[in-house]
Amino acid sequence: MSLRFPCLTCFFQSCVVLVVVAGTDRLIAEPPEAVLLWPHGALGAVGDEDADRPSIRIYEADEPNGCGVLICPGGGYGGLAFDHEGHQIAKWFNTIGVTGVVLKYRLGRRYQHPAPLNDVQRAIRYVRTHAKELQVAPNRIGVMGFSAGGHLASTASTHFDDGDPDASDPIDRASSRPDFTVLGYPVISFKEPFTHTGSRRNLLGDDPDPKLVASLSNETQVNEQTPPAFLFHTSEDKAVPPQNSLAYYAACIKHGVPAELHIYQNGPHGVGLGIADPVLFTWKERLADWLQTNSFLASVQRAEVTGTLTLNGQPLKWGTITFQTADPSQAPIAGDRISGGKYKIPAHRGAVVGINTVTVHTLGDIAPAPTLMDVTPLTGEGTLAGVVTFDVKPGTNEFNLELETKTLPGVPVLSTERTP
Repeated sequence: MSLRFPCLTCFFQSCVVLVVVAGTDRLIAEPPEAVLLWPHGALGAVGDEDADRPSIRIYEADEPNGCGVLICPGGGYGGLAFDHEGHQIAKWFNTIGVTGVVLKYRLGRRYQHPAPLNDVQRAIRYVRTHAKELQVAPNRIGVMGFSAGGHLASTASTHFDDGDPDASDPIDRASSRPDFTVLGYPVISFKEPFTHTGSRRNLLGDDPDPKLVASLSNETQVNEQTPPAFLFHTSEDKAVPPQNSLAYYAACIKHGVPAELHIYQNGPHGVGLGIADPVLFTWKERLADWLQTNSFLASVQRAEVTGTLTLNGQPLKWGTITFQTADPSQAPIAGDRISGGKYKIPAHRGAVVGINTVTVHTLGDIAPAPTLMDVTPLTGEGTLAGVVTFDVKPGTNEFNLELETKTLPGVPVLSTERTP
């Protein structure tokens, strides 16, 4: 069955029809088969029922790019929202080449801490150990969680180990540290007034040890080794207030951990993909951008690029420079401001090693700062006298450009002199 939506409005209108007919058309495919994390009995299991057997379901992308994400559905540590915070999320990840892995972790009050943490750590180790057969790079494995699943994901991101090199089980030898963290309207703190008391009660009981409450208030556990984080939340969330995401984001910034936070004005708790709101629905595109920016969607090496730039013999006072790999992949794009004829992009967000197309914009001589109306493209489609490319090498690269505009009817074009 093929569905095509010529515009976003049509997509939402069609969704109404799909809800009506879904019961007869069987539009939602069956999920992948469950893989038990401990085939011979889970660590700390109290029985042998389905509730005692944590598992994962692996959603393979048609064109995998080597990135994998372990997804922890929410449910207050008392249930699991497998569909809109699991299956749907994994299928969306597949559209950008990411392998999605949905975790079924053990729940309260049959299980309390540390059982869920043991489950998510085991799942991360499993994916890392089986990285080759899953077509996942062992250094591009992230963890994602929604609501209480966000608490579990942030716990995995702040409570991890390098694995036991002497373990008889090869899975236990792998690190449990995720390479990045994605948190959707997460429970973060257990000690602040904005906590979700139901999640805390299900995980820790009615009268938890204050030291355990402090340890699992994950905003207090962030340090320099915490993996980079992407967070989104809504201001209208009354169940898990956005202060949770604010606290984790602030802790990341304090400790120099790369982080990005989006708080949308509208939307209740538990929105999943947010398909009811075309604005909130864009959080996944912001996530895709963040994953690309941080080199999680492509296996690349980045390098520092620095240099000078003159226009008509004078240092370019205000401008921008962008380096984009010639390979049309999901590789990151590097850009920086030019000020006083100079630019410098550090290696951690630098250009991808290899051939890069360079685009320059002048922002004019406006002081103290130009506006968008002052922008003139000096390179780019339709304005090039010749495409400017540089071969970026590992380490530090110095690229100097001498640009000269030529007059054509209404179109500034470029002749270039460049020194590597």
